[in-house]
Amino acid sequence: MSDSQDPFDSTPLRSSVRFPLHLDIVLTTPQGECQAVTENVSANGLLFVSDNLPAVGTPVEFRLKMPAAIMGGVDDVLLHCTGRIVRHGEENGKLTAAAVIDEYSLKAEHP
Repeated sequence: MSDSQDPFDSTPLRSSVRFPLHLDIVLTTPQGECQAVTENVSANGLLFVSDNLPAVGTPVEFRLKMPAAIMGGVDDVLLHCTGRIVRHGEENGKLTAAAVIDEYSLKAEHP
């Protein structure tokens, strides 16, 4: 370990590649639905912008339609995800929230 590394640093390490995808999504929470647009998506979660951010710790359910080009296939893939809001932030002057994906299922979208 180098002298500049803090062994007690609690900054989370990113373990997945983030794709800069701007996808319209609807998050379902115990308080109702939330319209949002993703800023980026990874295998572990997503960052999104919304006028109505769910509180940190809120469980969420959402569907993402992932383009075939990103998924490496012929058909788009519909992801049904459940997770939770883990943080709020600000990016480029927009309020953002990050959600971790705890569980997901895949379904190919045939034309």
